[in-house]
Amino acid sequence: VQLVESGGGLVQPGGSLRLSCAASRSIFSINAMGWYRQATGKQRELVARIAPSGFTLYADSVKGRFTISRDNTKSTVYLQMNNLKPEDTAVYYCISATTVYTDPRLWGQGTQVTVSS
Repeated sequence: VQLVESGGGLVQPGGSLRLSCAASRSIFSINAMGWYRQATGKQRELVARIAPSGFTLYADSVKGRFTISRDNTKSTVYLQMNNLKPEDTAVYYCISATTVYTDPRLWGQGTQVTVSS
């Protein structure tokens, strides 16, 4: 197993969660990392990506609320999600890709995030 997510759960609207994704060092050190999500009945969509340099990309729907970061010493990428909305409810997948602009090459198993009162 090369990408392992954790941190999902149930949260009320306006609340916060932090997702983590631990990767094997050989993958993490040279690849862009990121998060996608898929809500029930919808297509999988990009949430955020981060390059080894720290350059980031975000979906418009999460800008200003979500922050992606990476800890190179732990080979872990994080997604801090604040001011969560019901429409953020989805399965969140960690990914790795050659660059922040190329298609994902590896996917994690996914972690459920549910935003509901």
